[in-house]
Amino acid sequence: MASNKYLLTQLAGVMLLLAALMMQANAQQQNMQNIPGMQMPANQSTPPAAPEPQMQNMPGMKMPMDYGQHEHDMKGMQKSPDKPGMKEDIQDLPAGPALKLDDLEQMALSRNPTFSLVNANVRAAAGMKKQAGLYPNPTVGYYGDEIRGGAFRSGKEGAFINQTIVLGGKLGAARRTAEQQQLQAVTNVEAQRYRVLSSVQSLYYEVLAAQRLVQVRRQLLSLASDAVETSHQLGNVGQADRPDVLQAEVEAEQEGLALASAKQNYQSLWQTMAAMAGNPELPLSRLDGNLEDVPQLDLQEWLTKMLNSSPQVKYAQEDVDRAKAVLREAKKVPIPDLQISANVSQDNEPLEPLFKRTGIVGGAQVGVQLPIFNRNQGSVEKAKADLERSQAEIQRVQLDLRRQVSTLFRNYTTARITADCYRDSMLPRAQKAYELYKANYQNMAAAYPQVLIAQRTLFQLQVDYIHALETIWMNALQIQGYGLSDGLAAPPTLGGGSSTISSGPVTGSLQ
Repeated sequence: MASNKYLLTQLAGVMLLLAALMMQANAQQQNMQNIPGMQMPANQSTPPAAPEPQMQNMPGMKMPMDYGQHEHDMKGMQKSPDKPGMKEDIQDLPAGPALKLDDLEQMALSRNPTFSLVNANVRAAAGMKKQAGLYPNPTVGYYGDEIRGGAFRSGKEGAFINQTIVLGGKLGAARRTAEQQQLQAVTNVEAQRYRVLSSVQSLYYEVLAAQRLVQVRRQLLSLASDAVETSHQLGNVGQADRPDVLQAEVEAEQEGLALASAKQNYQSLWQTMAAMAGNPELPLSRLDGNLEDVPQLDLQEWLTKMLNSSPQVKYAQEDVDRAKAVLREAKKVPIPDLQISANVSQDNEPLEPLFKRTGIVGGAQVGVQLPIFNRNQGSVEKAKADLERSQAEIQRVQLDLRRQVSTLFRNYTTARITADCYRDSMLPRAQKAYELYKANYQNMAAAYPQVLIAQRTLFQLQVDYIHALETIWMNALQIQGYGLSDGLAAPPTLGGGSSTISSGPVTGSLQ
């Protein structure tokens, strides 16, 4: 009897312990159901099929941005509520009418002040050409000799005229030199057009990329903030440790700083773009463009264009022609001009025996300057040296353009390979991994942090993809603009001594 009583007592204790464990499990299940995205299936024995993902309804499960989405499909982003540890102190992307690239280019062509400078140079060169062909003016004046006349009050008084007759074709040579300078001034206008448009287009796509990055950074911050909330709830039921919560909070603050930096970069680039277009008061707005419609460029085609059609090569060839014209002009300088002088005067000298005044008399002089000591030797030698320099400059410019094209195409090709890999392989795989983790999480087959990591990886790949697209555009536009950039740099003035058109720095390498 005692043994049976002992067994009954032990059995009752086990049953009480099992009951307590079951109550605790039910309470824990109810708490888990209060966590977003952690509802337990109703039938524990046969898990239901995974429902169609409803990512928008799950905290931390926001739909990743379509990496193929065009910029013109973006909506004006609304200011989201403050996130833990972050305070909104700058605006998101503005809503309203979007600005197109064509509008910006037309604005730059009509407002950029450098066009006034180069057009003034053309007018100045035309004036110099006109001046070089003008004939020297004659000299007229008073002529007098023995004006007091002595005792007989004689002397001569009248007028004279001097004229230089230019010989040896010097006027024509000077005119041809001025014509070459005018052609170079016109080429500078063409180069400045490429420089301004290339700068505006590059800034346009930089702003477009910054616009996309603001959108991605906003989604990353929302994801990180939801992760903080979920981590706190998991910690309340013992499913997350304190370090996990702290790590989630730190990541949320990092994403907040990244978003603030992205928006500041967007605003700064916009102001730079507006200044380049000559309209610094241009209101901040969205851009309408397709960042992924990248140009398809061929190395040999653009290398040929660079070496044959670029403003830099054209300007250098025109400088050779100018130097030849200067040399011809310098060689004609020693040819003497004809100096002609004539005068008419009243001669009051009395003539014997009637002492009648002589009357009106005239005179003439003709002379040339003998090129004995000064035959313009120094100027001729200088013109020869300038010609040699300008001929060597063509080769230097062509080699420098080859170097630029090589560097730009290296950066362009590398960025194209990178972007293609992101678009065709990495992003689809990351998207699929994220969807699988999410489905497993909904079926209680994966932990929530795994879903967060997969989503964070997907968003970071999108950021890298945007940077790769931006690098493609920067280098492609530099190539199409013949390496000319910095549309606000002051162009060389006429007669400023510059014999080349400088190119901008080669930038946009893929980091």
